[in-house]
Order: sequence, then C-alpha cells, then structure tokens
Amino acid sequence: MPEMTFRVRWPDGKESECYSPSLVIQDHFTPGQDYPVRDFLQKAETALTQASDRVLARYGFACSRALGQLQAIRRTCTPFLNQPNAQVRVLSFNS
Repeated sequence: MPEMTFRVRWPDGKESECYSPSLVIQDHFTPGQDYPVRDFLQKAETALTQASDRVLARYGFACSRALGQLQAIRRTCTPFLNQPNAQVRVLSFNS
C-alpha cells in the first residue's frame, strides 16, 4: 500500500510533516490550499480514517500510525478552533 506524507503550516506559522498509510489524502486536500481549522480537522479525520480502514481491509488490522497522526492533528488544531480566521495550509505531498 503506498504511503505518503503531507506537509502543513499551522496558523501560528509552525510546520509539520504528517503521515498517511494511503494516497487517499490527495482526495481531500490540495497543496497550496488554505483551510479553516475546523474544515482541515474534519477533512483530516475523514481521510486518515479512510486510510486506516484501507489498511484494515488489506491486512486485518487498523493503522495505529494513521490514528496516532490524527490524534496529533487534533491536539495541534485545538488551540485554534475558537479563532475564526485561523487557517491551515497544506504545503505539499511527498510519496
């Protein structure tokens, strides 16, 4: 199963490399695009859950690394959820 990373810039200017066990991330995000924090979080939840489910279907177990990445994204997004203009930028995909 092809895995990939995607680089994001948080509203505070910090950047992170995020992991997905599947290319499904490309169905939910566009490099160079800004997303309101709540939208980014919702899309990340959908995409990483789908990615983990693909691992489950293929190997018989969920992808703990994808679910861990989702938890890290939730933690990072939380301080920005009440800031109406806060945006997350998807910088790039790396496969």
